Amino acid sequence: MVAEACLLDTSTIIWALASPDRLSATARKAIGSRPLVLSVVAYWEIVIKSRKGLIDIPDPVNWWTRATDSLGGTVLAIRAKHISALSALPDTHKDPFDRMLIAQAAAEGLTLITSDTQIRRYSVKVAW
Repeated sequence: MVAEACLLDTSTIIWALASPDRLSATARKAIGSRPLVLSVVAYWEIVIKSRKGLIDIPDPVNWWTRATDSLGGTVLAIRAKHISALSALPDTHKDPFDRMLIAQAAAEGLTLITSDTQIRRYSVKVAW
């Protein structure tokens, strides 16, 4: 049986690379043993937050390339079915990046690795 793939949220990607001790044991185990998916949504969020000075990633383009190489995950683009899933989500979570990651996880049948407890209110598999 093939292990279910996991979608990493933005913070999880950053922590997996820079501060793995911030990850839960469950998250570390999943990252080390399951197929990983990294969304362009996380890349988009990193670029925006870097430009605004909200995170310290001076060169987000090179950082993303190194992140995907280091983690070895498949990069997931935004698809029409993700937008359809997004339109069906209740307005529980207000962060647009997290909402899109939730929609992608739901549409693709992925487990979302996140420490964000608000995401557990959605009908999506969460690991932390």
